[in-house]
Amino acid sequence: NPCALVVMGVSGSGKSTIADRLAIRIGWRYEDGDGFHPPSNVAKMHSGQPLTDEDRWPWLRAIAAEIDRTCSVRERAVIACSALKRSYRDILVHGRDDVRIIFLDGTQELIATRLAARKDHFMPPG
Repeated sequence: NPCALVVMGVSGSGKSTIADRLAIRIGWRYEDGDGFHPPSNVAKMHSGQPLTDEDRWPWLRAIAAEIDRTCSVRERAVIACSALKRSYRDILVHGRDDVRIIFLDGTQELIATRLAARKDHFMPPG
């Protein structure tokens, strides 16, 4: 049985919304992966600069540590996280057989509409 579900997809795919609602529906804790970014990443994204892999490694390791902690104390969590590259997912799962990845997909038009409608998000639509 999984102890963690990672809901992944591009910005605007609905990760946070779907993960939060899924967690409520199945009675698990919800975590937004954005909350694990160090302040330097948030500042960089807020200024419209894309993150590099070097920026992402500490963030992904922090989420992986939370997954490990959650599973070790027999809790369960649904985590929203972009995890777009295989190498990112490898860090999150790191060989565990009790973590599942859920990929959200959408058309370019749908994603663009959602991004344009966002308010107060640290990553600008561009």
